[in-house]
Amino acid sequence: MSANDDLPWIARTLALIREADAHGIPVIGHCLGGQLIAKAFGGEITRNPVPEIGWGEVTVIDGPPARDWLGESRAFPVFHWHGETFSIPPGASRILASEHCANQAFVRGPNLAMQCHVEMTPDMIRQWANEGAAQIRAHPGASVQTPERMCEDLDRRTEELRRIADRLYARWIRGLDAA
Repeated sequence: MSANDDLPWIARTLALIREADAHGIPVIGHCLGGQLIAKAFGGEITRNPVPEIGWGEVTVIDGPPARDWLGESRAFPVFHWHGETFSIPPGASRILASEHCANQAFVRGPNLAMQCHVEMTPDMIRQWANEGAAQIRAHPGASVQTPERMCEDLDRRTEELRRIADRLYARWIRGLDAA
């Protein structure tokens, strides 16, 4: 699925994102949700140079917005599953990048859009790896991991991911308090 698909709910979703923003209500999105936020604010959704599937490190783009959302973090592993990406819309600040995808996350006021997945659980990763096996086989390369590699050391990896998610979500919730 793509934010560029001609589906009736996409236009309504884009309008809802803009309406929430106009009323000071923060929005958050992961992957397709991040792409919808980018598109709603004037960004473009395009093919990523390569599919990005599995665990990969993101780098924090130093600057006040990233420090506000991520403190002194410099890099950390996240989970990926995408073939498209977003451009950074006007008025937004990029806060995360990866080796295979320049725009991993941006903030625009209280809004947070992520290409990567910080919400994953061990069960979700196992399910995606199982259900996406054909897609994985179709895209061999450095940016796509095998299901076995994705599922290695899941408890530790997802616990680290949860700490990052907690930090991002806690910061996003501050925007709800101000709304």
